[in-house]
Amino acid sequence: MRDIQKEAGQPSEWNGVSWCPATAGMGLMAFMRMAAASSVQEFMLSGITDRSDLQLPLFIVFLLIYLLTVMWNLGILFLICMDSHLHSPMYFFLSHLAFVDLCYSSVIAPKMLANFLAAKKTISFHACAAQLGCFLTFMITECFLLAGMAYDRYVAICSPLRYQTIMSQRVCIQLVAVPYLYSFCVALFHTMLTFHLSFCSANVINHFYCDDLPLLALSCSDTSTKQILTYVFAGFNMICSLLIVLISYVFIFLAILRIRSAQGQHKAFSTCASHLTAVTIFYGTLIFMYLQRPSSLSLEQSKVVSVFYVVLVPMLNPLIYSLRNKEVKGALKRQLGKKVLNPQGV
Repeated sequence: MRDIQKEAGQPSEWNGVSWCPATAGMGLMAFMRMAAASSVQEFMLSGITDRSDLQLPLFIVFLLIYLLTVMWNLGILFLICMDSHLHSPMYFFLSHLAFVDLCYSSVIAPKMLANFLAAKKTISFHACAAQLGCFLTFMITECFLLAGMAYDRYVAICSPLRYQTIMSQRVCIQLVAVPYLYSFCVALFHTMLTFHLSFCSANVINHFYCDDLPLLALSCSDTSTKQILTYVFAGFNMICSLLIVLISYVFIFLAILRIRSAQGQHKAFSTCASHLTAVTIFYGTLIFMYLQRPSSLSLEQSKVVSVFYVVLVPMLNPLIYSLRNKEVKGALKRQLGKKVLNPQGV
């Protein structure tokens, strides 16, 4: 890849990066102090590839993927909100998963799409911090949401008679609120640490978005402590959430084996098959990405893995949870039926 070095200039616009609570909490003065500590006022994103002949085809492909992501996740949210048959703990969690997928995809995709067609692929210092903070918030939230959904499936299969009592509205809200709050705090902590480092002259981020490790590679400060903290928190978040998932599924499989009829076993397993598929895809890519030694994974390889979980996973999740789900299909038919029979909404 071409070696591009850019002199520091004035901060550019936010370039389509959305507001996010993870960085809003820092306040304007904190951002100004971060920028003042660094001679770099904007960064240049290298993108997925520097081949000019691939920019337009990639733009079309990723635009289509992003539009499908938005449409399908908004569709899931609409169905769960509008159809009373889906007002249950399982679909409460699914609605938040769709919201998180929509958010963390939207943090990355608009700027990535704009850069495919832009001659100057820059992002301001502040916008880069906002993008990193928002992305970390929603990605960590998804880890623990999937863990909460695994616990929900455990209760549904292992204690079906007590399901409504255990998974009360209060418990469901807590299982969603805690991941949001924890993720916000962790994302804020890591974003503050990263952007309090000094960036002297090199400003080319070898990635298609502002990710932590490529940013650390540009810093002229000592980043050893920050790198250790990055891997410690990444390992802690994945291990803790994955342990909840694994323990839940151990009890689920034991409960399924105790069911005598094959039909009953199939019905019980089908209730958690979609979640198990989503968990395998999401955690598989994250483990491959973050728990390898830095020397064993090149930046080009990390871009490919990042495309998978940043762009493709948010698109795939609505399909995974709806294609074989009779309740979601039924809700869709009912809503479409209402529109056909009563197009005026009267």
